[in-house]
Amino acid sequence: MIGAFVLAAALSLTQQADEGAQETGSAPEPDGQIQEGPVLTLGASPESAPAEEDELVETASTYASFHEEVSAAGRRELRSGLDLDETMDALAAYYSDDRLVDAQIAYAALVAAQNPEFIDAVRAIADYYGSDVAAQSLMEDPLFVTGFMGADAATQSVTSAIGEDVGRMDQVGLRYRQAAYNLQTEAWAQRRARDRQERLAAIETASNRLTTNFRLSEEIAPAAGAPTAQRLGSAASLFENDIVTDTTGPITLSELEVTVGQRQLEPDERRVGQILVVAALQSIEDGDMAYMDQLLSNPTVERCIAWAKLDLQQCVAAGHFKYEDAFCIAEHALGDVADCLTTARIVSN
Repeated sequence: MIGAFVLAAALSLTQQADEGAQETGSAPEPDGQIQEGPVLTLGASPESAPAEEDELVETASTYASFHEEVSAAGRRELRSGLDLDETMDALAAYYSDDRLVDAQIAYAALVAAQNPEFIDAVRAIADYYGSDVAAQSLMEDPLFVTGFMGADAATQSVTSAIGEDVGRMDQVGLRYRQAAYNLQTEAWAQRRARDRQERLAAIETASNRLTTNFRLSEEIAPAAGAPTAQRLGSAASLFENDIVTDTTGPITLSELEVTVGQRQLEPDERRVGQILVVAALQSIEDGDMAYMDQLLSNPTVERCIAWAKLDLQQCVAAGHFKYEDAFCIAEHALGDVADCLTTARIVSN
C-alpha cells in the first residue's frame, strides 16, 4: 500500500514541479539532456582522488575493471599455453563470492542515476514524505519504482549498457571458441596437458589477487572537457574493441547462435527494478549504504556465476590438450557468465 501511494504521489509531485518551473519562467531542460553524474576517469592518480570514495562508486569500479579484462582477453594473442592461462585466471578472479554481482548492480545504478527526470521524481517524494518513508517504500517492492516518471528512460539506459557489455563478452567468447579449433594446428596446443591440478588450483585462488586500475569520479562534469573523462555508458565501451582473429579463418556464428540473436528480448523488470531502487536510494541517502546493503546482492545471479565457475573447473579437469582450455574459456568463463549477467529475457510467445 505504501508503495502504491508513494508512486501516485511521485507522479503528482513531479508534474507540480514542472508546472512550477513554467510559472516562474524557468527554461525547461532540452530533451535527452543528461544531468551531471558519475563519470569514469581512467588512469587517475591517487593524489587526485578524494580521501574517501563513495562506497557505491568504489563497488562499481570492480565491474568496470572486469570488462577491462574481457577487453584484454579479446586482444590477447594466443602464442602459448600461458596466454590461455592468463585469460582464464584474469576472468576467474571475479567469479568468487558476490563481488561481480554487487559491482554490476552498483555500476548499472550509476548509469540509471544519469536520468534527471527519474531522479527528480524520487527526490520529490523524499522531500515531501521524508527520506525514511521514501526508502521504506522503495525497499518494499523494487517493481513499483519502474512506474516513476523517467523510469522508462532509466531502464533503457541500463538495459542498453548491460546489453552491450554482455554482447561484448559473447563476441570475445566466439573468438576463443574459434581458437579452440584453430589452435589444433599448433604444436604446443596439441601436446598432452599435464597441468590440470595446477590449473584448477589457479582458478580457485585467482580472486586473491584482484585489483582495480582506475577510479570513478562524481566531480568531473562533461562540460569540464577533461580529456580522460567520459559519461558512463557500457563498461565495454571504455576499452578497445579490437578482437584478434586467430590463425586460420574468421570468427563465425553457429546456426543456433544466429537464431538466438534474432529472438525478441525485453527488460527483466525485477532485475532492472532492483537497479533503479539502488539509484534512487543513492540519490536521497547521500551515500549512506544502510538501506542498500541487501540490494547490492542478487542470490540468483550469484548462484548462476558459481555454477559457471564450477563448470569451468570441470571442463578444465576433463580436458586432455591445451587447446581445449580455449573452449572452456569460451563456453563457461565468458558465455555462461554473460548469460548470468544479462538484464534482458526472451519474450514469451
